[in-house]
Amino acid sequence: MSWYRNVVWFVKGLREYTRSGYESASKHFDPADLEVDVAGRSFLITGSNSGIGKAAAKEIARRGGTVHLVCRNKERAEDAKGEIVTETGNQNIFLHIVDISNPKEIWKFAEKFKTEHKLNVLINNAGCMVNNREVTENGLEKNFATNTLGTYVLTTALLPLLEKEADARVVTVSSGGMLVQKLDISDLQSGSGTFDGTMVYAQNKRQQVVLTEQWAKTHRSIHFSVMHPGWADTPAVRSSMPDFYQKMKNSLRTEAQGADTVVWLAVSSEAAKLPSGLFFQDRQPVPTHLPLARTHSPPGDEEKLMEVLEEFSQKFKSTSPGSPQCH
Repeated sequence: MSWYRNVVWFVKGLREYTRSGYESASKHFDPADLEVDVAGRSFLITGSNSGIGKAAAKEIARRGGTVHLVCRNKERAEDAKGEIVTETGNQNIFLHIVDISNPKEIWKFAEKFKTEHKLNVLINNAGCMVNNREVTENGLEKNFATNTLGTYVLTTALLPLLEKEADARVVTVSSGGMLVQKLDISDLQSGSGTFDGTMVYAQNKRQQVVLTEQWAKTHRSIHFSVMHPGWADTPAVRSSMPDFYQKMKNSLRTEAQGADTVVWLAVSSEAAKLPSGLFFQDRQPVPTHLPLARTHSPPGDEEKLMEVLEEFSQKFKSTSPGSPQCH
């Protein structure tokens, strides 16, 4: 069955996920959807010093939003901040240095952020595809720590702040690769068997879809969405998937094309009219499973995932106030 999923997904990808797929889909976009002024609204974007995160930050900044860049690398983040301010003329760009693979650091950051800022939209964009199994200082497998647990901890920590605001949203950048994976809660940290970074990443991206669906059920005042940016030419793709990049580089989307649906979900009034908890591609809700792929999981597994992540989250929550660097 796995070979079937992979073949169907790749054929679908060649048709829909490439630059030509975006160009075809964009013929049906309404430009008015993004002709908005979001001055006074606050946006937090993780992994925003390059790629899709930086492209989304620029578009939101151009529309007047206050943008909080959450990045791991201080030097690259400061360069990105300078570029965004220069290109957009928006001075309301703030930088926070946080490692999303470190749940203790996320908790400290979130507790401090809640006392100093408001938040209308959280964009979970930071991602990681490590092709050899690495364990963080907290004893967590790095892909899982960044993509799944990091997303869970940051989102749940900031939910009380989001719930104070009108038209609050959470947008999570997943991947179409999740379509080849059925949720597997038996080995969340990929400790057994052969380690395949691409499949671990795809599993994490499936987990992000489940998180979005579950949050949408329990937090009705916030609009949750998760999306696939398509196959875009980003630094992460070049470094994590060099063979794929070499084969596909002439067909990949630009960073701005990859970020388009992120921006649309974050700022357009049309996106908020659609039900919470959906998976999007090119401004349209799309199925979370391929036909006949047998990737549906029992509801008990989805609930168990939330329970396990909550246990992890509480384990790393510190009572001492933190003071991550903030500029």
